Amino acid sequence: MIKREGYMSRIRPFIGGELIKVMTGIRRSGKSVMLELIKEELLETGICPSQFIVINFEDMRFSHLHTAEALHDEILKRAGEIEGKIYLFFDEIQEVAGWERCVNSLRIALDCDIYITGSNAKLLSGELATYLGGRYVEFVIYPFSFGEFLELYHTIDPGSTIQQCFQKYLLAGGMPYLANLHYEEEPSKQYLTDLFNSVQLKDIVKWYKVRDVDLLERIIAYVMANMGTTFSASSLAKFLKSEQRTVAVETILNYIKYCCDAYLFYQVKRQEVQGKQILSSNEKYYIADHGIREAVFGGNTRDINLVLENIIYIELLRRGYTVTVGRVGEREVGFVCDKRNEKLYVQVAYLLASEDTIDREFGAYHSIKDNFPKYVVTMDELDMSRDGIKHRNIRDFLLAKEWN
Repeated sequence: MIKREGYMSRIRPFIGGELIKVMTGIRRSGKSVMLELIKEELLETGICPSQFIVINFEDMRFSHLHTAEALHDEILKRAGEIEGKIYLFFDEIQEVAGWERCVNSLRIALDCDIYITGSNAKLLSGELATYLGGRYVEFVIYPFSFGEFLELYHTIDPGSTIQQCFQKYLLAGGMPYLANLHYEEEPSKQYLTDLFNSVQLKDIVKWYKVRDVDLLERIIAYVMANMGTTFSASSLAKFLKSEQRTVAVETILNYIKYCCDAYLFYQVKRQEVQGKQILSSNEKYYIADHGIREAVFGGNTRDINLVLENIIYIELLRRGYTVTVGRVGEREVGFVCDKRNEKLYVQVAYLLASEDTIDREFGAYHSIKDNFPKYVVTMDELDMSRDGIKHRNIRDFLLAKEWN
């Protein structure tokens, strides 16, 4: 079990505190493992295992606890038999109807430390915000970074070079369970396809009561094919019309929002770098795990420039940056990244194989006069840094502890 210290360092200050710790992210990204890591840390500090109450609501043995009242009664009954502080671990809490009321009541009634996970962004909207406003802290758990993948893959194939590992990562992605399959191609593809179907069925179709599943599948396939490219719902509506499917733009936007709420896709808005205003249209979308795209849609090698962009985007989120796509006049800046007082610009390309490409990637920064770090990230092995703009090989960039 990888320690995932990047997350633990952020969660650790809140362990034992009164704020409810909420871990969200795409299904099977490692949220349950985070609960195990937190339990390990608690045990190391002398907490007794009998103080833990652990429930995974996808386990059929707990199906009788899928209402707020039933869960509340069960926890109070079990808490009465525990001495000292109680540690509650609720996995996939969205399966419990009205769980917000239950969790809030337990927070008030018991001396407890609460950890919950869920696979839907709506966990932290609506009722939860009403019941727990300001009383929770959220951590989004992403699939493995390249660094985490490398650590695990080397336990399976110790002799592989970093270059070989990255080629594997390009196709397999970062879903933690693949290590159990030794990253073998066919079983891995089967697992990722089944996972995708599960996200689509359980977290989108069932959760939002989607009636036109065929339309949803077409929209998802379109977004997957065009990830990282400027997206227009009206263009997709025209494309679907050419396939004899008349669909309202609003329906398309709703279906894509459902996918984002299930953490399958992430929307990136466009920002005018000089004026700093957010532009209202033509955003981009990236997928939570590029391995899912390869398994379901294929073409990661063919679309390598888009996949490299996707990998960098998720890594930026993983490290806590807020990311927009920048625009300076007619030029586009790949990613404008903000984190508290830090700022970073990142351009991503496959190879700097021609003067035109070099001019496009480095030239995007010519109108940006601030002193924040500016990167061009590619697969090139040779350092082509110039004019204060840093050029990095993508593997080195992903494995760097800091980007200052």
